[in-house]
Amino acid sequence: MHEEHSLFTRAAELAADYVAGLGDRPVAQPVDLEALRKAFGEELPRGSSPPDAVVEELARIAEKGLVATAGPRFFGLVIGGALRSAVAADFLAAGWDQNSFNPALSPAAAAAEDVAGGWLRDLLGIPATASTGFVTGGQAANTVGLAVARHQVLAAAGWDVERDGLAGAPALRVVASVERHATIDRSLRLLGVGTRAIEEVAAGPQGAIDVEDLARVLAAGEGPTIVCLQAGNVNTGACDDLRAACALAKSHGAWVHIDGAFGLWAAASPTTAALVDGLELADSWACDGHKWLNVPYDSGFAFCAHPALHAETIAYRAPYLAGSAELSGMGDLTLEASRRARVFAVWAALRELGRDGVADLVDRCCRLARLFAALLAEGGAEIANDVVLNQVLVGFGDDDRTEAIIDAVQRDGTCWLGGTTWRGRRYQRISVSNWSTTETDVERSAAAILRAAAEN
Repeated sequence: MHEEHSLFTRAAELAADYVAGLGDRPVAQPVDLEALRKAFGEELPRGSSPPDAVVEELARIAEKGLVATAGPRFFGLVIGGALRSAVAADFLAAGWDQNSFNPALSPAAAAAEDVAGGWLRDLLGIPATASTGFVTGGQAANTVGLAVARHQVLAAAGWDVERDGLAGAPALRVVASVERHATIDRSLRLLGVGTRAIEEVAAGPQGAIDVEDLARVLAAGEGPTIVCLQAGNVNTGACDDLRAACALAKSHGAWVHIDGAFGLWAAASPTTAALVDGLELADSWACDGHKWLNVPYDSGFAFCAHPALHAETIAYRAPYLAGSAELSGMGDLTLEASRRARVFAVWAALRELGRDGVADLVDRCCRLARLFAALLAEGGAEIANDVVLNQVLVGFGDDDRTEAIIDAVQRDGTCWLGGTTWRGRRYQRISVSNWSTTETDVERSAAAILRAAAEN
C-alpha cells in the first residue's frame, strides 16, 4: 500500500469517528485556551516530522477544542451540519487539489459549477439566465453583489468607478432596513462606499422592512441608488415583502440586492416559498451553502441577473493566466483567483437530496423550530417572534436572568445556543439548520434549557 493510502485512510477514519460520535458528545465543553495553544506548540521545531505522526498529533490535540457545530444539537448562529456526501466530496476535493479559477485549470470544476449553478437558480427561483459565483459565504456574496451594484448605478450616472475610483463620483445612496445584517455595512466599508451612504428604513414588528417607509425614503432623495432587501431576518426569520419592495425600488431606478444568506432557501419548499415571493425581480442575491444546504465550510453563492456586468466588475486579466482570454465564469465572478473547488461538495449535496430532499430539509427545520417554541412556551418561557422559518427568540424575564440561562446551557453541553439583542432586550437565539436534528434532539435540548431556567 502506498504511503498516501495509509495516511489518507487514517485521516478519513479519524474524521469518520468524530462525525459518528457527534450525537453523543457534549456540544461544547470548557476549554483552557492557553493550555490548548501550548499543546499545539510554542516554537516551530527545527526538524521535520513524519506525516502520519503529524496527523495523529493534530487529532489528539484538537479533540479538546472542537465544538460539535456539525452535530444535531448545535443551535447557535445559523450553522448547518454537513451532509455525508458533501463531506466525502470535500475529501475528494482536497485530494484533487484543484484551483478552480478557470476551465483550463479544472474542466471538472467548471462543468460542475455550470450544472450546480443551474440547479441552485432553479431551486431558489432565481432567473435561469443569472450568473452564479461560488464564493466563501454570505459576506463575500454581499460584497460581490454590492460591487456590481456600485458599478452599474455609477455607470448609469456617467461615472466609471473601476477606472476613476470614488473620489469625485456622484454620491451613492444605499437604502436599507434598520434590521439589515451587519455584513451589508462591512461590504460597504470594504468597497469604499462607507456606512454614511446608508439611508435607513424602518422595520415592522417582526423585523421585515416597512414598505411605506421605504417609499418615503426613496422619494426623499435622488441619485445613484442601491436598495438592500432581506430574506430571513437574522433574529426572527422574517422576510421583507420582496415583490412590493422590488417594484417600488425599480420605479425609482434603483438596483435591488437581496441578502438571503439562509432565508432564500425558503423558495425551495412549496410550504415556505410565499415568504420570498417576488425575489426574481431583484438584480443580485446573496446566499449561503454552509447554512441550510448543509455543506462543509466555506460555501456561498453570489447570483446576478446581469452576467456581463457581474464579470465586467469582478474579473481580471493577466497575460500569464492560461485560458483567461475570454470570460468563463468561475474566478471571473468571485473575489478569489486561487479558488478551492468547493463546488464539488455543493454538487454532491444537491445530487444526494434532490429537489424534494431540499424542500423536506427546509420544512423539517421549520417544523422543529416550531416544536422548540411550543415546548419552551409550555415551560414558561417567552417566545418573542412569530416562528415563520427556523429562528426562535426565547426570553426569561430580565436580561440578566436570560444571560445566566444562556451561560448555564452552554456549560451543560446538551445543546449550544447563543444570545442576541432584539428591540432592546436580550434573548436566547435558537437556529435550527442541521439535517440531522430530530424531534428527540429538540426535546432533549428544550428540557436542558428549562432545567437551566429552573436553576437560575
